[in-house]
Amino acid sequence: MSSRTFVITVAVVALALVAWQLRWVLLVFFGAVVLGVALDVPTSLLRRLLPLNRPAALLVVVLALLLLGWQVGQLLVPEVIEQVNTLNRLLPDLIDRLVSLAGRSQALGNLQRLQNIEIWDRLQPLGSHVIGLAGGAANTTIQLLLMVLLALLMALDPRSHQRLLIAATPHFYRPRMQGLLQECREALGGWLAGMTLSAVAVFLLTWLGLALLHVPLALISGLVCGVLTFVPTIGPTAATLLPLAVALLISPAKLVQVLVLRLALQNLEAFVLTPLLLKRTVNLLPTVALMAQLSLGAVLGLPGLLLALPLVVVLQVVGEQVLVRDVMDRWRAG
Repeated sequence: MSSRTFVITVAVVALALVAWQLRWVLLVFFGAVVLGVALDVPTSLLRRLLPLNRPAALLVVVLALLLLGWQVGQLLVPEVIEQVNTLNRLLPDLIDRLVSLAGRSQALGNLQRLQNIEIWDRLQPLGSHVIGLAGGAANTTIQLLLMVLLALLMALDPRSHQRLLIAATPHFYRPRMQGLLQECREALGGWLAGMTLSAVAVFLLTWLGLALLHVPLALISGLVCGVLTFVPTIGPTAATLLPLAVALLISPAKLVQVLVLRLALQNLEAFVLTPLLLKRTVNLLPTVALMAQLSLGAVLGLPGLLLALPLVVVLQVVGEQVLVRDVMDRWRAG
């Protein structure tokens, strides 16, 4: 091994170790990039329609989003709170129904063993668990605030950040890097816009379908299904569990109706909405998307699971443009 190869290998290993130690910082930064692109898409569109500079256009977009969120909250939050309270009342009946389906003998044995545990032994881990949850919630809140702040700064002046990244590349590759950044931005922006429209459609159709079937908790079930649309493959399947569990309390026939509704909506979203809305962006293979979600979910938990798909969108563009075109296509047998 030559000295140059050895130095490059050591540098790559050192960078990998540093990246692993700073994985949560990098996750917050990438989340800010995703949010910044989400803000940049309507800001750029508004600037094309109206003679506004970027700070004014960004301010209009942020105020419009806050106003829209306030109006939607005024409309939906009271109903969501009522349905959450209804869910709390239905949980004992749901647990009893699940226990009866799973078999009472094992469940009763577990309940009997739980009754023999000392109260202090149960309260002590519960208290530490609550403290851990409170600390995790505070840490998550700080990370979200930092992510929003970074996203606003990036959306306020994206060209300066692009020039900084371009300046850090070799001179001969700077024009290529500029085009690569633009392609990544277009792919990520197209993916975000398409998935947002798809999630809204799934939310409305699920809410309407469950309401027509007279299934309780239709609104909160629709919200869960819509939000989990951003986690393809895993999300829609997990989201179906809530309306199925509620339908189980009514009758087996209602459960079958809800299952048919969710299967129809999942196929509509997977084979019609998503291909139609994402036809101008990258085409993600289901196997690649699923492996990315499982890998980042195992390493980084829920935040990694949520950001897995945007990261794959960017990496796929980089792989196609750099690895395939700049390396593999120019590789000739010596």
